Amino acid sequence: MLWETFKLALQAILRNPMRSFLTVLGVVIGVAAVIAMVTIGRGSAAQVTADVETLGSNRLMLSPGQARMGPGSGSSLAQPFDLKDVDKLVDQLSSITTGAPTASSQLVAVYGNDNYRTRVTGTDSRYLVLSNWELQSGRAFTDAEEGGKAACILGQTVVEALFGHSDPLGEDIRLENVSCEVVGVLKAKGASTFGTDQDDIVLIPFKTYARRIAGSPDVPLISLSMRDGVSTDRAVNDVTALMREIRRIGPGEDDDFTVNTMEQLSSMLTGISDVLTGLLSAVAAVSLLVGGIGIMNIMLVSVTERTREIGIRMAVGAQANQVLMQFLVEAVVLSTLGGLLGVILGMGLAAVGAQVLNVPFIPDPSIIALAFAFSAAVGVVFGYFPARSAASLDPIEALRH
Repeated sequence: MLWETFKLALQAILRNPMRSFLTVLGVVIGVAAVIAMVTIGRGSAAQVTADVETLGSNRLMLSPGQARMGPGSGSSLAQPFDLKDVDKLVDQLSSITTGAPTASSQLVAVYGNDNYRTRVTGTDSRYLVLSNWELQSGRAFTDAEEGGKAACILGQTVVEALFGHSDPLGEDIRLENVSCEVVGVLKAKGASTFGTDQDDIVLIPFKTYARRIAGSPDVPLISLSMRDGVSTDRAVNDVTALMREIRRIGPGEDDDFTVNTMEQLSSMLTGISDVLTGLLSAVAAVSLLVGGIGIMNIMLVSVTERTREIGIRMAVGAQANQVLMQFLVEAVVLSTLGGLLGVILGMGLAAVGAQVLNVPFIPDPSIIALAFAFSAAVGVVFGYFPARSAASLDPIEALRH
C-alpha cells in the first residue's frame, strides 16, 4: 500500500508540475541557502587558518601600549621599543628563536617614468624567517646593508608595477627621497584574510628606514618567533616577564605593552566568520518555514479540489488513515523533491561562491544531510493538517461535492 500511495502522490504532483514547482520553491531556496552559507563559511575559516600559517603560526607580535578601548589607552603614552630590546628578547629567552623590528609607512616608489604607491617596511633579514617568506630571486640583506646602507627587497606586485616582465635585480629605485638598490624579489603570497595584497610591499633595512624615512630610531612593533615545541602561554609569559624587567614595571603595575599571538588572531577571525555564517544560515532557514507554509496552503487547496475523489475512495472501502497517508506522503514527496533540488542548487552556489571569494570549497556532509532531513520534516509537519482534513471528510458529503 505504501508503494501504491507513493505512486499516487507522484501522479498528483505531476498532474500540475508548474504549481508543484512553485509550491516547493521556498524549500528549494531555504535548503540551498543554508548549504551554500555553511559551505562558504567553512571555506572562509580554512582560508583564515591558511593565511595565519603563511604569516607564521608560531609568531608573536609585541607592541607598546595596552590594546584596550577607551581614552588614555593609546600607544603614544607608552615608552617606545628600541633595537636593544629585540636583541635582549632573542638572546635571553630560550622560548624565542628569533625576532625582528618592524616599522611601515606608505610611500611612492619610483623607477624611471613609472611610480607606484606601496607599503615600505623597515626590518632586517630575520623578517623573512618570521613570515615564512622565501625569495624568488636575489638575496637577503647583508650586514653592511643592515648597518644603514640603502637596499631593498620587492614584492611581486611592486615588481609588476615598476618593471613589468623585466628583471629588477641590481636596478635602483627611489622611495620618495631615498634611493636604494634592488637586491631581492619575494615569492608571491597573494591576498591576506583582510583582502589586502601581501605582495604590495618593499622591505628595506630598519636602520635605513629609521634614519632616512622615519627620522626616529623607535621600534613600533617587534615580531618574534617561538621555538618548536614551546607552548604559546609559556612564550607569552617569558616575553612579558622580561619586558616588565626591561621597562622597570613594578609589581601590581599594568603592562605598558601588548603581546599578541597568531592563535588569538586566528581565533578572532574564525569566531567572526562562524557568527556571520550562523546568522546568515538562520535567516536562510526561515525560507524553509515559508516553504512549509506554502506546501500546507497548496495541500489544503488540493484537498478541496479532490473532495469528490476522496469520497469515492472512502465509498469503495478506503479507511480514514489510508486517506491521511495518501496526502501526507504527497506533502513529504513534494518537500523532499524540493530538498533534493535545494541540495543540488546549494552545492552549485557554494562552488561558485568559493571560486569568486577565492576560498576553499569544503562541503559538509552532515549539514547537507541535516538540511535534506529538515526539508522532509517540513513536509510531515505542514502536510499533516491538510491530510487530517482530508481524512475527516464525510464520505456522503464528499460525494455530493
